[in-house]
Amino acid sequence: MGEVQKGLFSVIEKLKGTTEQELRIVLLGLDNAGKTTLLKQLASEDVNTITPTQGFNIKSVTCDSMKLNVWDIGGQRKIRPFWKKYLENTDLLIYVIDSADKKRFEETGLELSELIDEENLKGVPLLIFANKQDLATASPANEIAEGLNLHTYRDREWQIQACSAISGEGVQVCVCVCVCVCVCVYIYIYIYIVYLFQFYPYGNGLQYFFFLSGWHELDQ
Repeated sequence: MGEVQKGLFSVIEKLKGTTEQELRIVLLGLDNAGKTTLLKQLASEDVNTITPTQGFNIKSVTCDSMKLNVWDIGGQRKIRPFWKKYLENTDLLIYVIDSADKKRFEETGLELSELIDEENLKGVPLLIFANKQDLATASPANEIAEGLNLHTYRDREWQIQACSAISGEGVQVCVCVCVCVCVCVYIYIYIYIVYLFQFYPYGNGLQYFFFLSGWHELDQ
Protein backbone atom coordinates (compact mmCIF):
# COMPACT_ATOMS: atom_id res chain seq x y z
CA MET A 1 0.00 0.00 0.00
CA GLY A 2 1.36 3.45 -0.96
CA GLU A 3 2.19 6.27 1.42
CA VAL A 4 -0.80 8.27 0.17
CA GLN A 5 -3.24 5.55 1.20
CA LYS A 6 -1.51 5.08 4.57
CA GLY A 7 -1.74 8.79 5.27
CA LEU A 8 -5.38 8.83 4.24
CA PHE A 9 -6.12 5.94 6.59
CA SER A 10 -4.51 7.72 9.53
CA VAL A 11 -6.51 10.90 8.96
CA ILE A 12 -9.76 9.02 8.46
CA GLU A 13 -9.30 7.03 11.67
CA LYS A 14 -9.08 10.27 13.64
CA LEU A 15 -12.26 11.63 12.11
CA LYS A 16 -14.43 8.55 11.61
CA GLY A 17 -17.02 7.62 14.20
CA THR A 18 -17.38 11.00 15.89
CA THR A 19 -19.40 14.11 15.13
CA GLU A 20 -17.41 16.32 17.48
CA GLN A 21 -13.85 17.12 16.51
CA GLU A 22 -11.29 18.02 19.15
CA LEU A 23 -8.26 20.27 19.11
CA ARG A 24 -5.46 20.18 21.64
CA ILE A 25 -4.29 23.72 22.42
CA VAL A 26 -1.32 24.52 24.66
CA LEU A 27 -1.32 27.92 26.38
CA LEU A 28 2.15 29.12 27.40
CA GLY A 29 3.96 32.29 28.42
CA LEU A 30 5.89 33.79 31.33
CA ASP A 31 4.38 34.06 34.78
CA ASN A 32 2.01 37.01 35.18
CA ALA A 33 1.44 37.25 31.42
CA GLY A 34 -2.31 36.69 31.90
CA LYS A 35 -2.69 33.13 30.61
CA THR A 36 -5.20 31.94 33.19
CA THR A 37 -7.26 35.12 32.87
CA LEU A 38 -7.30 34.64 29.11
CA LEU A 39 -8.43 31.04 29.51
CA LYS A 40 -11.22 32.05 31.88
CA GLN A 41 -12.29 34.70 29.39
CA LEU A 42 -12.46 32.09 26.64
CA ALA A 43 -14.53 29.85 28.89
CA SER A 44 -16.85 32.77 29.81
CA GLU A 45 -15.90 32.52 33.48
CA ASP A 46 -15.37 35.19 36.13
CA VAL A 47 -11.95 36.81 35.67
CA ASN A 48 -12.01 38.87 38.87
CA THR A 49 -10.39 36.17 41.02
CA ILE A 50 -7.23 34.64 39.59
CA THR A 51 -4.53 32.62 41.33
CA PRO A 52 -1.15 31.84 39.71
CA THR A 53 -1.04 28.45 38.00
CA GLN A 54 1.45 26.25 39.84
CA GLY A 55 1.02 23.22 37.60
CA PHE A 56 -1.56 23.26 34.85
CA ASN A 57 -5.25 23.90 34.18
CA ILE A 58 -7.36 22.22 31.53
CA LYS A 59 -10.57 23.68 30.18
CA SER A 60 -12.74 22.66 27.25
CA VAL A 61 -14.34 25.32 25.08
CA THR A 62 -16.87 24.33 22.44
CA CYS A 63 -17.07 26.14 19.13
CA ASP A 64 -19.89 24.79 16.95
CA SER A 65 -19.08 21.07 16.72
CA MET A 66 -15.45 21.52 17.70
CA LYS A 67 -14.17 20.89 21.21
CA LEU A 68 -11.12 22.96 22.10
CA ASN A 69 -9.12 21.36 24.91
CA VAL A 70 -6.91 24.13 26.27
CA TRP A 71 -3.94 23.30 28.51
CA ASP A 72 -2.82 26.27 30.61
CA ILE A 73 0.70 25.56 31.89
CA GLY A 74 2.31 27.63 34.65
CA GLY A 75 4.95 30.13 33.54
CA GLN A 76 7.18 30.35 36.61
CA ARG A 77 10.87 29.82 35.90
CA LYS A 78 10.94 26.53 37.84
CA ILE A 79 8.05 25.15 35.74
CA ARG A 80 9.28 26.14 32.27
CA PRO A 81 11.68 23.18 31.88
CA PHE A 82 8.59 20.95 32.03
CA TRP A 83 6.76 22.75 29.21
CA LYS A 84 8.11 20.31 26.64
CA LYS A 85 6.34 17.43 28.38
CA TYR A 86 2.97 18.89 27.34
CA LEU A 87 3.70 19.55 23.67
CA GLU A 88 2.97 16.19 22.06
CA ASN A 89 -0.01 16.14 19.68
CA THR A 90 -0.48 19.90 19.96
CA ASP A 91 -2.70 21.39 17.24
CA LEU A 92 -2.21 25.04 18.16
CA LEU A 93 0.28 26.88 20.38
CA ILE A 94 -0.97 30.03 22.09
CA TYR A 95 1.78 32.17 23.60
CA VAL A 96 0.82 35.05 25.87
CA ILE A 97 2.97 38.14 26.42
CA ASP A 98 2.56 40.94 28.94
CA SER A 99 2.72 43.90 26.55
CA ALA A 100 3.32 46.33 29.41
CA ASP A 101 6.32 44.52 30.92
CA LYS A 102 9.07 45.70 28.58
CA LYS A 103 11.81 44.54 30.95
CA ARG A 104 10.86 40.93 30.23
CA PHE A 105 10.55 41.14 26.45
CA GLU A 106 14.00 39.61 25.96
CA GLU A 107 13.24 36.80 28.41
CA THR A 108 9.90 35.94 26.82
CA GLY A 109 11.48 36.09 23.36
CA LEU A 110 14.12 33.55 24.34
CA GLU A 111 11.52 31.20 25.78
CA LEU A 112 9.44 31.44 22.62
CA SER A 113 12.47 30.74 20.42
CA GLU A 114 13.23 27.58 22.37
CA LEU A 115 9.63 26.44 22.04
CA ILE A 116 9.62 26.96 18.29
CA ASP A 117 12.63 24.66 17.99
CA GLU A 118 10.89 21.79 19.80
CA GLU A 119 10.34 18.76 17.57
CA ASN A 120 6.78 18.25 18.87
CA LEU A 121 5.87 21.77 17.72
CA LYS A 122 7.30 21.43 14.24
CA GLY A 123 4.91 23.18 11.85
CA VAL A 124 2.32 23.81 14.59
CA PRO A 125 0.44 27.11 14.07
CA LEU A 126 1.33 29.86 16.53
CA LEU A 127 -1.02 32.47 17.99
CA ILE A 128 0.61 35.16 20.13
CA PHE A 129 -1.57 37.28 22.37
CA ALA A 130 -0.06 40.70 23.11
CA ASN A 131 -1.99 40.97 26.37
CA LYS A 132 -2.77 43.86 28.73
CA GLN A 133 -3.45 46.36 25.96
CA ASP A 134 -5.78 48.10 28.41
CA LEU A 135 -2.68 49.48 30.19
CA ALA A 136 -1.25 52.82 29.05
CA THR A 137 2.30 51.42 29.06
CA ALA A 138 1.49 48.51 26.73
CA SER A 139 3.55 48.16 23.55
CA PRO A 140 1.53 47.71 20.34
CA ALA A 141 1.41 44.26 18.79
CA ASN A 142 3.36 45.26 15.67
CA GLU A 143 6.31 46.47 17.75
CA ILE A 144 6.32 43.24 19.73
CA ALA A 145 6.22 41.22 16.51
CA GLU A 146 9.23 43.11 15.20
CA GLY A 147 11.12 42.68 18.46
CA LEU A 148 10.45 38.93 18.44
CA ASN A 149 11.53 38.65 14.78
CA LEU A 150 8.34 36.80 13.96
CA HIS A 151 8.96 37.37 10.26
CA THR A 152 11.72 34.76 10.49
CA TYR A 153 9.22 32.00 11.39
CA ARG A 154 8.74 30.57 7.92
CA ASP A 155 7.96 26.97 8.86
CA ARG A 156 4.48 27.66 10.28
CA GLU A 157 1.47 29.93 10.22
CA TRP A 158 1.58 32.59 12.93
CA GLN A 159 -0.52 35.51 14.08
CA ILE A 160 -0.06 38.13 16.78
CA GLN A 161 -3.20 39.61 18.32
CA ALA A 162 -3.48 42.62 20.62
CA CYS A 163 -5.86 41.87 23.46
CA SER A 164 -6.96 42.52 27.02
CA ALA A 165 -7.77 39.35 28.93
CA ILE A 166 -9.49 41.44 31.62
CA SER A 167 -11.94 43.18 29.29
CA GLY A 168 -12.09 40.37 26.75
CA GLU A 169 -11.21 42.65 23.85
CA GLY A 170 -9.43 40.74 21.09
CA VAL A 171 -9.62 37.40 22.91
CA GLN A 172 -12.35 35.64 20.94
CA VAL A 173 -10.21 35.76 17.79
CA CYS A 174 -8.52 32.72 19.33
CA VAL A 175 -11.63 30.67 18.58
CA CYS A 176 -11.55 31.80 14.96
CA VAL A 177 -7.95 30.69 14.61
CA CYS A 178 -8.80 27.31 16.15
CA VAL A 179 -11.60 26.83 13.65
CA CYS A 180 -9.18 27.63 10.83
CA VAL A 181 -6.89 24.88 12.11
CA CYS A 182 -9.79 22.42 11.94
CA VAL A 183 -10.58 23.53 8.40
CA CYS A 184 -6.97 22.84 7.47
CA VAL A 185 -7.46 19.21 8.53
CA TYR A 186 -10.32 18.84 6.06
CA ILE A 187 -8.29 20.55 3.34
CA TYR A 188 -5.53 18.05 4.04
CA ILE A 189 -7.99 15.19 3.50
CA TYR A 190 -9.22 16.79 0.27
CA ILE A 191 -5.66 17.05 -1.05
CA TYR A 192 -5.12 13.39 -0.23
CA ILE A 193 -8.28 12.40 -2.11
CA VAL A 194 -7.35 14.43 -5.18
CA TYR A 195 -3.84 13.00 -5.14
CA LEU A 196 -5.23 9.48 -4.75
CA PHE A 197 -7.67 9.89 -7.64
CA GLN A 198 -4.87 11.16 -9.82
CA PHE A 199 -3.05 7.83 -9.55
CA TYR A 200 -6.03 5.47 -9.37
CA PRO A 201 -5.89 3.82 -12.81
CA TYR A 202 -9.53 2.78 -13.34
CA GLY A 203 -13.11 2.90 -12.09
CA ASN A 204 -14.86 5.40 -9.90
CA GLY A 205 -12.35 7.22 -7.69
CA LEU A 206 -15.02 8.29 -5.23
CA GLN A 207 -16.14 4.69 -4.73
CA TYR A 208 -12.50 3.71 -4.21
CA PHE A 209 -12.13 6.37 -1.54
CA PHE A 210 -15.18 5.05 0.32
CA PHE A 211 -13.75 1.55 0.03
CA LEU A 212 -10.45 2.66 1.60
CA SER A 213 -12.20 4.53 4.37
CA GLY A 214 -14.43 1.60 5.29
CA TRP A 215 -17.50 3.86 5.18
CA HIS A 216 -19.11 2.02 2.26
CA GLU A 217 -18.66 -1.19 0.31
CA LEU A 218 -17.15 -0.86 -3.12
CA ASP A 219 -19.90 -1.59 -5.65
CA GLN A 220 -19.16 -4.45 -7.98
